[in-house]
Amino acid sequence: MKQHGSDVMARNADERLTNGRIHLPKRVVERPLRQVAKRVTMALSILVATALLVWFDHDGYNDNVDGEVDLLDAFYYATVTLSTTGYGDIAPASDMARLVNILVITPLRVLFLIILVGTTLEVLTERTREEWRLNRWRSALRDHTVVVGFGTKGRSAIQTLCATGLKKMQIVVVDPSNKVIEAATAEGFVGVAGDATRSDVLLRAELQKARQVVIATQRDDTAVLVALTARQLNRTAKIVAAVREEENAPLLRQSGADAVITSASAAGRLLGLSVLSPSAGTVMEDLIQQGSGLDLVERPVIKAEVGKSVRETEDLVVSVLRGHRLLAYDDPSASPLQLTDRLITIIRATPSAPQPPDTRPLPQQ
Repeated sequence: MKQHGSDVMARNADERLTNGRIHLPKRVVERPLRQVAKRVTMALSILVATALLVWFDHDGYNDNVDGEVDLLDAFYYATVTLSTTGYGDIAPASDMARLVNILVITPLRVLFLIILVGTTLEVLTERTREEWRLNRWRSALRDHTVVVGFGTKGRSAIQTLCATGLKKMQIVVVDPSNKVIEAATAEGFVGVAGDATRSDVLLRAELQKARQVVIATQRDDTAVLVALTARQLNRTAKIVAAVREEENAPLLRQSGADAVITSASAAGRLLGLSVLSPSAGTVMEDLIQQGSGLDLVERPVIKAEVGKSVRETEDLVVSVLRGHRLLAYDDPSASPLQLTDRLITIIRATPSAPQPPDTRPLPQQ
């Protein structure tokens, strides 16, 4: 029991330390262990090369202890020389040995020190560089999308957003699991590890400057708390949330969500439709999957369509959004169209060519 209690306390301490931490996408670099191994190999190679140089010309060196320089003495001399310790008990005596020390061993010593000092400086400056990257990221971030939850629903929402042209650097993922955030940053997204019901965590995700918020948590009560907190921080952002139980949808709307999707009911309706007509189910699934087959999109009314009826438009209109009212295509009040209206239409998807990678340099790590 004591061991179990200490494990729980350790996990809680780790969560407190990592709660709200921002994880920027990492550049593709070598693994730290490989970098360290490479530098250690280089340092050992310099040490061996220096020792062999001394051994080949051991007659040109003088040992104050016994007067002779053997292989062990050569490695000893190389070690104290490269580390700039220099006890002076072994010293070059001949002109050739001194010339080799000037032209070869001294440059090797400088290279050896550069390797050691470079490794130390990299460790010491890592935190400074990370802070610089975070400050640069914060200053450049505007009108982004915050996605709370990186599970199946969150990933699918992000996939749809990216298919419409949203860049990965404009998406910030918030999730309480560090492993999930690591997976998100590995895919190129910015991640914030922490509890999204807390305002300080959402502030780290710069939610106050976000244009839209997607809430895809596993629990409905968590979604309600996140919506309340998000709406307090940002009065104008569009908040879209998913709930499991349909009875919780009104509560989520009252909490500030602009749109609520009942995941279980939506999946059940799609299953029922597929039972009645598998083809109709396939069409509906295609409509909600951006970039293939048919797409369901929202667009503004153009000037040429003002004053016309819904059926006179070139696109297949299914609904008209007028202010806060959503009018069916056959609603008499939907026609004539007004310039401020927005149309929900079905269009043929035009799969775009794979987008080139974002060549904007990330803040250096």
